[in-house]
Amino acid sequence: MPITLQSTAGGFSAEFMSRLPELERTMTEGGLEPSDFVFSKDFASPVATPYVGPFFYDYTVFTGGESFTVTEPNDIRFLDYINNRCLAAEQPDEPAVARPPGAISRFLRWMAQPI
Repeated sequence: MPITLQSTAGGFSAEFMSRLPELERTMTEGGLEPSDFVFSKDFASPVATPYVGPFFYDYTVFTGGESFTVTEPNDIRFLDYINNRCLAAEQPDEPAVARPPGAISRFLRWMAQPI
């Protein structure tokens, strides 16, 4: 079953709808069930000038009794964000690479030494 979509901001774009099956496949391959997800699109702030329209939308993702909200300028940016999060869950964590101390760290260490 597909992801459930809700909107109080005029629905989702045609491009979003055409790319949604690809996201659902990615989710299924990653062990997620798309039917457990609800995507809700709302205006991020009240529209002050109706002829210009909103500049950002709040996209809320509901799943398993939990939710989070992402503010993006359009549907495709939101879709890319979700797709990247699904792909990130599939990839193993990279080992942390030790970086040499930066200038600020060296300065603070120098300041902490007794005189």
